[in-house]
Amino acid sequence: MKKIAGYWTAVLLVIIYLWVSNEVARGNLIFDVGPIAAVPLLETCWHYAILLLLTLFFPFIASFDKRIDYFSKWPEFFKAALPVALLFILWDVWFTKIGVWGFNADYFSGITLLGLPWEEWAFFFVIPFSCLFIYESVRYFYPGISFGKYDRPITLGLAILFLTIGFAKWSALYTATTFLLSGFFCLYHFLFMPRAMAWRGTFYLSYLLSWIPFLLINGSLTGSFTSQPVVVYNPAEYLGIRVGTIPLDDSVYSFLLLFSVTTLYEFYLRKRKV
Repeated sequence: MKKIAGYWTAVLLVIIYLWVSNEVARGNLIFDVGPIAAVPLLETCWHYAILLLLTLFFPFIASFDKRIDYFSKWPEFFKAALPVALLFILWDVWFTKIGVWGFNADYFSGITLLGLPWEEWAFFFVIPFSCLFIYESVRYFYPGISFGKYDRPITLGLAILFLTIGFAKWSALYTATTFLLSGFFCLYHFLFMPRAMAWRGTFYLSYLLSWIPFLLINGSLTGSFTSQPVVVYNPAEYLGIRVGTIPLDDSVYSFLLLFSVTTLYEFYLRKRKV
């Protein structure tokens, strides 16, 4: 436990130093992205809320399927999602405040808390809930998925890749924070969680499958289907590469969010079985 505490203390110090050593130019958010395909129905202040409802609808209904039995695991999901959501919300509040990203008032209901739309708060529960449904579906239909001897090299390889990009892009606050935290989290798995090999393969596959709804939902948030995006970014603070309208950084941000929730989710599932 001392080694783990020391590890995360060191990670926290790196992130604090990153944040205090970088200054963000305010008022530099990009609202003109250019839609891929305009959908007039989404030109509404309920855009963000509609996306969340669409994202939630099928996983919620299908949760009651007795084969997958996701419904019975809701308590473990909420116990896992809550602390992760709180950390991501604090991160979100800070980055919104200093101008790393922001929200277009034309596309959310107008109700905010700590500078974030209520829809953004809900995002950190709806997205993990829906993606863990994908995870449980993969576990049911493809039981026992494991990368075997390749699991640890893949995890270490991801850690090295993320950390390399994070340190190389130190001055881009979104990129550096997201890639460094993702890299340190993968390295934590490699160093301290050998038993996670039992489920990491399932997570990696479910994350890849989550790219299908990710491209639609995140694409809609970043301006793929509307005249302006819901979420706007400071171009100096991200990698500068977009998949359609989606900053590549968002995919790593999603990876970190889902990997963190899944790690705690599996922890609570094991506790329930004991």
